[in-house]
Amino acid sequence: MSKLLIVESPSKAKTLKKYLGSDFEVLASYGHVRDLIPKNGAVDPENDYAMKYEVIDRNSKHVDAIAKAVRASDAIYLATDPDREGEAISWHIAEILKDKKLIKDKLIKRVVFHEITKTAVQNAIASPRDISMPLVNAQQARRALDYLVGFNLSPLLWKKIRRGLSAGRVQSPALRLIVERELEIEAFKSQEYWTIHLESKKHQHLFDARLVQLDGSKVEQFTVTNETQQAEIVGKLLLASAGKTTVSRVEKKQKNRSPAAPFTTSTLQQEAVRKLGFTTSRAMRIAQQLYEGIDVGNGTVGLITYMRTDSFSMAAEAVMQIRDYIKRNFEPDYLPKSPIMYKTKAKNAQEAHEAIRPTDITRTPQSLKNYLTPEQFRLYEMIWKRALACQMAPAKFDAVSVDLAVGSDANLFRATGQTMIFPGFIAVYMEGQDDAEEEAEAKLPHLETGEVLDVNKIFGDQHFTEPPPRYSEASLVKVLEEYGIGRPSTYASIISTLQDREYVLLDKKRFTPTDVGRVVNKFLTEHFTRYVDYGFTANLENELDDIAEGEREWVPVLDDFWQGFNKQLLEKANIDRAEITQEDIGEACPKCGKPLHSRLGRFGKFIGCSGYPECDYIRNTGSNAAASSEPVIMGHDPASDKDILLLNGPYGPYLQLGLPEGSKKKPKRVSIPKEIPLANVDLEVAMKLIALPRDLGQHPETGKKIVANIGRFGPYVNHDGKFKSIPRSDSVFDIDLPRAVELLAQAKSGPAPLKDLGKHPTEDGNIEVYAGRYGPYVQHGKLRATLPSSEAPEELTMEEALALLAAKAAKEAPAKKPAAKKKTTAAKKPAAKTATKKTTATKKPATRAKKTAVTES
Repeated sequence: MSKLLIVESPSKAKTLKKYLGSDFEVLASYGHVRDLIPKNGAVDPENDYAMKYEVIDRNSKHVDAIAKAVRASDAIYLATDPDREGEAISWHIAEILKDKKLIKDKLIKRVVFHEITKTAVQNAIASPRDISMPLVNAQQARRALDYLVGFNLSPLLWKKIRRGLSAGRVQSPALRLIVERELEIEAFKSQEYWTIHLESKKHQHLFDARLVQLDGSKVEQFTVTNETQQAEIVGKLLLASAGKTTVSRVEKKQKNRSPAAPFTTSTLQQEAVRKLGFTTSRAMRIAQQLYEGIDVGNGTVGLITYMRTDSFSMAAEAVMQIRDYIKRNFEPDYLPKSPIMYKTKAKNAQEAHEAIRPTDITRTPQSLKNYLTPEQFRLYEMIWKRALACQMAPAKFDAVSVDLAVGSDANLFRATGQTMIFPGFIAVYMEGQDDAEEEAEAKLPHLETGEVLDVNKIFGDQHFTEPPPRYSEASLVKVLEEYGIGRPSTYASIISTLQDREYVLLDKKRFTPTDVGRVVNKFLTEHFTRYVDYGFTANLENELDDIAEGEREWVPVLDDFWQGFNKQLLEKANIDRAEITQEDIGEACPKCGKPLHSRLGRFGKFIGCSGYPECDYIRNTGSNAAASSEPVIMGHDPASDKDILLLNGPYGPYLQLGLPEGSKKKPKRVSIPKEIPLANVDLEVAMKLIALPRDLGQHPETGKKIVANIGRFGPYVNHDGKFKSIPRSDSVFDIDLPRAVELLAQAKSGPAPLKDLGKHPTEDGNIEVYAGRYGPYVQHGKLRATLPSSEAPEELTMEEALALLAAKAAKEAPAKKPAAKKKTTAAKKPAAKTATKKTTATKKPATRAKKTAVTES
């Protein structure tokens, strides 16, 4: 009996092929095989939300291969991923096969496994089921909702704000979170406050205590708000103390800290960002590799369970295996008497998968290190440690709290400390924290009530309140999950979309909204308030869960959403564009007296006269982006006694020192480097840029001067006509002479690679990553391929590098065909002409190759 197993990923197909007998053929669908047609009418609200699908072009050949294999098979097993998307892919494959009339009387079943191990796969095939239509309908409803929002709201953004923008059911509330946090930061007013401290000692052991009660009243954060006030209090307490303090209370108690639950998709992403410095998308990509299978010497095996899950639960046999490992490798105190159970806290937790864990706890990270890439090893080690720690005993601490009286019990200072007496799970794994300091573990000397100590000093410490921090990828994922917005499996794509649309910038690993992001958010929150509301979005996720559970029908859910949303679209169709993209700033134009408006232009926000075009006054807003070819006044440069202007040129925004004013001499101009966001170009930065080039001094060997400057291709140092790019790790404003000499020495020997990935698996030579004029690129021999902007050079793997090089080689290959054709035609013509044409044909590809090399380096 011939059997066909269909999975999503080709690497998973290879792994499964080794587990199944020779009567099994294993093919991959390469993800989704069908999607909605990319035009109006793909979802028809007038016809019960009928959805029109078509086979995805890039996967049509894989669909044909599956159809061909089905013809030769007696049984078809659909083994796509164990979630809603996977269920929908299985359904789409089955529908395509039915349309082709290939099923007939053949057995077609759905199989599900959450880990790719021989036992799990064989057990799944032994217990197949039918396709779950509630899960399929939940996915179809989600896809229809995303289509109805995106296909109807995005064109409105194009008309009212700018072409190329998009809105999304989950993307837009995520943008709102980032913008609202930025508005909080901008509105924040720092407040001064002081804390009063007492430093004492016992047996040369110094320790610090903080004032908690003054004259019988509790000391709050803003009890002491200025230096004069703190000086009075410190003076008063010093007099009252007479150099002594009395221990009025000692409280000792034992505290336990329990381990964190095993990883879900969300917590894995958060920890990978915090601990490993990964992006959420990279964390998911590497997790996928570990799930689908790695050759560990004795065959390919899936190392972790399915990585898209909201569940904290683990299979009973996995828990017992972990407990057995702890028993064999740790002291008895590290193993709790009974297994630790974890309850899912996340809103809208969907299908009851397992948490993310190793498929076999005895496969320690060190035992696999030689088979994993550095990134795979680091992520596997984190998953392995977290799974092991979650079944270990709590950590135990002796916590001490001491009150010290000064003068009387009306004035109390408090000192706290703790000592770890048993590490428990901390011996293996400690959960990371976001935007918080680790707990202090100050050690206090042994103190008794009534004991009198010397006062070393009493002093005040000044503080200022700080605004809430901007979101990092980890904290954004955390808050999205807390609000119940979206699904952990979609967080990485949401974050990527916000960056791709240039709604947000990730600067120093924190999100800042762009001017465009602010305007889009303002438009959506003012005119489509309900649809970017956190509660509404979360409730919609609840309804999708109800559909998946079979408790709701999907069409009424869609209809309830569409009726209100469509009405809103019709009402907002005639909004004036100016109402969205500009606002009165409450100032009069210095040229004509009319109101000044803040506007959104091509390159960001600017301030312009409402009397435009009659009045052409324009200036920057602090986001410093030119809206047109008209110059924006950044401010006055005292060194030259001229205004610094911001303009937009053919190669992007640049600064200019004054206007020509009839002189034949061109005014000084400086390009704004790509690595400096326009939002950061204020007058101070502009003055630094306009002061370029910087004379760094004389070269120690030649005696000729070295200058630092910015050119068309970015920052560089120049010495005796030789140029060397300044890497991103250095600044053109701060680079000194020794560093410039070092860079110029590298120029002689050729650039050093950013990363050496090692020897090419099938050819001579190493594969290396370099920093190029137009961004980082990967090189093998003479072949170069530019890295995508979303790919960090230091995180590039050998597999990804090979894929980029292969794509580049395939792209360049067709360019050789026309040359060969010309040569054949030319052969029929007279000899002299043939030689001429051959020469021309030979030169052109060489010129093209040269240009390509320059572009990618």
